[in-house]
Amino acid sequence: MTIKNFKLLTSACVISAAVFSLSTISFNGDVSLIAFPISLIFTAFLAFSSIKKLFQEENLAFIAVTRTLLQYLPYVLLIAFVFRRAGNSGTAFALDFVSVFFWITTSVLVLVLLHFLNPKKIQNVSGEWKKYVDSKLDKAAIAKLPFGKRFVRETLSWVDALVQAVFMVLLLNIFIVQLYEIPSESMVPEFLIKDRVVVFKTLSGPKFPLSKIGLPYFKDYDRGDIVVFRNPHYSDDRKSEVRTFLSQLVYMCTLTKVNLNVEEDGNPKADPLVKRVCGVGGEQLMMQDGVLYSRTVKNPEFKPVEADSKWAAWNLNSVRPSLKKGIQMIPLSENDYESMMKFEEMRRNYDVEEAKTESKKIASEFQKIYSSYNISRTSAYAPDENALNELQLFSKNEAFTVQLLSSTNGSLWFTDFMTDWTNSQPEFNGDLYSEANYKLNLMIKMTLGKIVVQNARLIASGKEQKSLFVDSEKIKLIEEAELEHMYVYLLDRRNMPIFPKNDAEGNPTYIPENSYFMMGDNRFNSLDMRHSYDNWITKISPEDRFSVTYFTDMDPQYVDRSKMLGNTSYRFWPVTRAGKPGLTGK
Repeated sequence: MTIKNFKLLTSACVISAAVFSLSTISFNGDVSLIAFPISLIFTAFLAFSSIKKLFQEENLAFIAVTRTLLQYLPYVLLIAFVFRRAGNSGTAFALDFVSVFFWITTSVLVLVLLHFLNPKKIQNVSGEWKKYVDSKLDKAAIAKLPFGKRFVRETLSWVDALVQAVFMVLLLNIFIVQLYEIPSESMVPEFLIKDRVVVFKTLSGPKFPLSKIGLPYFKDYDRGDIVVFRNPHYSDDRKSEVRTFLSQLVYMCTLTKVNLNVEEDGNPKADPLVKRVCGVGGEQLMMQDGVLYSRTVKNPEFKPVEADSKWAAWNLNSVRPSLKKGIQMIPLSENDYESMMKFEEMRRNYDVEEAKTESKKIASEFQKIYSSYNISRTSAYAPDENALNELQLFSKNEAFTVQLLSSTNGSLWFTDFMTDWTNSQPEFNGDLYSEANYKLNLMIKMTLGKIVVQNARLIASGKEQKSLFVDSEKIKLIEEAELEHMYVYLLDRRNMPIFPKNDAEGNPTYIPENSYFMMGDNRFNSLDMRHSYDNWITKISPEDRFSVTYFTDMDPQYVDRSKMLGNTSYRFWPVTRAGKPGLTGK
């Protein structure tokens, strides 16, 4: 490598950086305007330092300046790339391609130039350059410098090393590997809070920030893979992506002390997430009583996904003691878990035909009490979905009974409430979720109906109000109600409706290719792709016009491959549980 060749390479690097700068020109009145000045000014400094001062004027003092500018050039151009795409208008794919091409070209030239500017290689360029650099690095000469100069020199050296390390780590995080700290207990017992894992990203098609230009996808995920991915619940518009990129930069520059990627309330965003692949392209899923079912075009009947039972953690009480002591919250006690299992068995065996007879009997008993209860009635009862919330009905059953007894249509409405469902029997055709909720709704209504009849009987007989709370028969019914409410509380964590939904004609639809369905192993404590971040009130059983309601956040969605960052390849902390994740929690 002669000085002539070195000069040619430097000129090529400057030209490549200048062309890149031209690709960052923006005519929009927003933050994208600063991209061009940032890249152009820095490129101009490099040209001034190297071509003019070092080559034309042969000022060897600019060897160090040129080396420093070259070291920072790829990072400055990357920042300009981000700012150009941070405005209100996007950039065309072709422009992104041109920018990335010249960024890569510039970066490769920078690496070659820095290789020959290394003190151990610089003699291959010029012996005179070698002597000058050695003189500047001579320890004896440095020791003779005044303390102030030595302090400034050392401080700048450390700052330079730190800043370069931050940018290098940023590039590694984008394209090669990222270290990830587990923030929640959604993957217990596989991962505990503060576990640290290595995620290799190269095979997952990482892209340049705010663009679709990057490495191709080499990785397809399989069921059971534990994957880190961008949270699809959050917006992925340019503004949020810029904030994510800059927050990563600030996070590393401040040694993880400042995190700007936060919610409106100041809490860190749950982004990215770590979950397990539980469904893949071409499948339609359903989960009932903790069992995941799947069907495909080739296999149209829902069948249990046997593998899911290997990692789905429903009863954390059975986790081995060494792991259990690190779990901060166990959602269900052993007794609660057993109660839930018994309730599910009761619901599965629930006799719908017997319920038809029972519901008519309850309605008839209430009608007799209503007819004999002498009270002035002036208004009709017309509840909305909130009033039919199962918790509201159970917790305020006394007030509910009084409303019915004092309404002009109380007996008629209660009869419809209890018996309207008996007029038609829906066909579920393998939809275990809808069938189970249909029975759950009936169980709740039968219990509530008996409570209302008992309340009405006590009120009509002139008993004091306090008797409503101490009646032995009602106490037993309230115990049933508490068990049913407990299960409704767990409903959206324990089960999932058919996903994706059937089309309007009832035909199955399937997860698209290159898309995945993700859940946490700790199913009772995982806000994952089953759930929305909002909640709303809905019927437990849409097949019943007078169904009781509950608050739900059930809104399943799949994750496109473009949001997948990579597999959790290795857990390196804590050392006692270091190893490849999989089923190490079991």
